[in-house]
Amino acid sequence: MSNTIKKIALSGRTIVLIGTAHISRESVAEVSAIIGQEKPGRVCIELDSTRMQSLTQGSHWENLDIGKVLKEGKGFFLLANLALSGFQKRMGSGIGAKPGEEMLAAVKAAEEAGIPWSCCDRDVQVTLKRAWARSNFWNKSKLMASLVSSAFSNEKLTEAEIEQLKDRNELEQMMNELADYLPSVKEVLIDERDRYLASKIFEAKEELVVAVVGAGHMAGIERWLQKLDSGEIDGDVSSIDIVPPPSRLAKSAGWIVPAIIVALIAVGFLRSGTEASLSLMLRWILLNGSLAAIGSALCLAHPGTIAVSFLMAPIATLNPFVGIGLFAGVAEAYLRKPTVQDFERLSDDVMSVKGFYRNKVTHILLVFFLSSIGGMIGNFISLPFLAFGAIR
Repeated sequence: MSNTIKKIALSGRTIVLIGTAHISRESVAEVSAIIGQEKPGRVCIELDSTRMQSLTQGSHWENLDIGKVLKEGKGFFLLANLALSGFQKRMGSGIGAKPGEEMLAAVKAAEEAGIPWSCCDRDVQVTLKRAWARSNFWNKSKLMASLVSSAFSNEKLTEAEIEQLKDRNELEQMMNELADYLPSVKEVLIDERDRYLASKIFEAKEELVVAVVGAGHMAGIERWLQKLDSGEIDGDVSSIDIVPPPSRLAKSAGWIVPAIIVALIAVGFLRSGTEASLSLMLRWILLNGSLAAIGSALCLAHPGTIAVSFLMAPIATLNPFVGIGLFAGVAEAYLRKPTVQDFERLSDDVMSVKGFYRNKVTHILLVFFLSSIGGMIGNFISLPFLAFGAIR
């Protein structure tokens, strides 16, 4: 039996795990063949209903209101989704495989054989939001840097290299690297989903169940299934199926930088008078506004957007409920409105750097992201200057 197929004997029933690479033509063929051979009572797939709908019906980008996305604070999540989508699609483009094609093959094989099937994964938005919430500022920065670099990478894997991704040793090495680099993200993306997938697969009461999952989840799912079968744990996953509310520290963190800036300017006023405090304020405005504007300029934003970035960055800094990225992104969306063609080309344009800049939808997201980064850098750089000016 292939090392990507694992038969797990539980109390009175059997679960067959098929480990796949999500852009592997071999996985597509293997899934169809195993379902045909085993003739299970149910097929479970590593998808949630949202991703399943996207695979079968398309993403309906034409209905996307980019301004609304930014105002609702979902800009980072949309950028992350598009970057991941572009990365996976580019990886599979050289071998003719589409991301998730093996899951669709499993559904097709099940339906043709009259076998019921189930989506068993956690909602992708819950997963992304939990990963974001569990990460500190440094890890969030590393996560976004990884996503953006993957979107701008020209790397392509050969079919042989993709098949190696299903090898246990390769998988363990990648998991260890992810755990070292982003431990909280690995816990949410891998460990929690191992438990969630195992619980949903275990809920299937049929005597023989085939579960199609990414190869990286196989070992974890097997461990959780054994624990569920022995009664060591129950199948309640409600605690990992919600987005945790921000802690008091996280809620107050947005006020820390504005409070420090105001305090330093006030100290400058008390020690040296009005002229000194105005000089400190001007220094901070120039640093903060200039770097936010540079962030927008790096995206080749509209001159009006660059001006908005400069003028609104100090205001956004003092109000933790809105960020400079919101002002810059909305301004770019107003000055360079996306067209129908931009939405139609979106899934192809996310595969290249040129496409990210050319497409007005992704261009707006880049403006939102880089102006935010510029504003944050400006604040951190300005703090020591303000402190030195206030106490000298």
